[in-house]
Amino acid sequence: MTMIAPGRTIGILGGGQLGRMLAGAANQLGFDVHIFCPEADSPASRAARKTWQADYLDTAALTEFAASCDVVTLEFENIPVLATETIQACGVPLHPGPTALAVSQDRAEEKAFLNGIGIATAPHEVIHAAADIPAALERVGGTGVLKTRRDGYDGKGQAWVRSPDEAEAAWSAIGEAPAVLEAAIGFECEISVIVARSSTGETLSWAPPRNVHEAGILSRSIVPSGLDKSVESEAREKAMKLVRALDYVGVLALEFFVLSDGTLLANEFAPRVHNSGHWTPEACQTGQFEQHVRAICGWPLGDTRRLHDAEMRNLIGDDGLVDPASLKPDETLTLYGKRDARPGRKMGHITRRIAPRKD
Repeated sequence: MTMIAPGRTIGILGGGQLGRMLAGAANQLGFDVHIFCPEADSPASRAARKTWQADYLDTAALTEFAASCDVVTLEFENIPVLATETIQACGVPLHPGPTALAVSQDRAEEKAFLNGIGIATAPHEVIHAAADIPAALERVGGTGVLKTRRDGYDGKGQAWVRSPDEAEAAWSAIGEAPAVLEAAIGFECEISVIVARSSTGETLSWAPPRNVHEAGILSRSIVPSGLDKSVESEAREKAMKLVRALDYVGVLALEFFVLSDGTLLANEFAPRVHNSGHWTPEACQTGQFEQHVRAICGWPLGDTRRLHDAEMRNLIGDDGLVDPASLKPDETLTLYGKRDARPGRKMGHITRRIAPRKD
């Protein structure tokens, strides 16, 4: 891949907060940014030089957008695969490509891929109808979580199943969509590995944060995780194995359940920068947004060493109405530019630098 120089244009599919923060990092490195999304007045569009507001399946608009860019990336994983194939057909570099996107969009395919490269997941069964649930529930141990194969996030598209009698209600709760039934796992904590891979195969990761969820939504990410270094190292190695297997370029997040004995079970991966990596710009030599820009533009990757212990706290709903005067000297506020604060909506985050790194 030819290195893309400052002054050129990066295209981003998606108009949310991740696109906005990617645009900021791209601007800092001297790039212009073009956004493609169906929403008007999106957070990312207000941080970009130009925006195409069109449906992701609008071939003519996608072709025009691609022609204006030197490289294209994406900021969330539910972009239609067909849209990325249209971009690729225009001859414009696209990172990540359709393969990683397609695998991540289907929970059954995702788990099969992870298992196929030796990364264990929780026991699971593919569900096509409510009638499949009782027998599948027995096979996964008697209690499980029914999750839609596609489109679920932040706890949406999920329902607990604790007995065969709950099968119909759970199936209805997820909209009777194709699903997987995952075994209920008694885990100690959840961590994630944010990993970056360049077009030359250079691969680096950050210290895995410990993630805390509330109502299915990430609430806090804390580094260091408090886990044994051998567990963290194994998680990082697995994430690197994943990006190599996908021939991935850019930043990716792989989430793990950590059992009490240190066993790691992969939950899911996101082919993009990730909420649990939002602490990296303030606490590390190179943050995830700058790193993603470096990777997709063919630059050498930046140093991922952690300079500070840190905690990132999401601002959800009305919590996003922050009084700047309330911030402490060791806190950095990032707001996403969303116009309306709604329950369950991520409005921003605060990163607190706890102390210089000691380990």
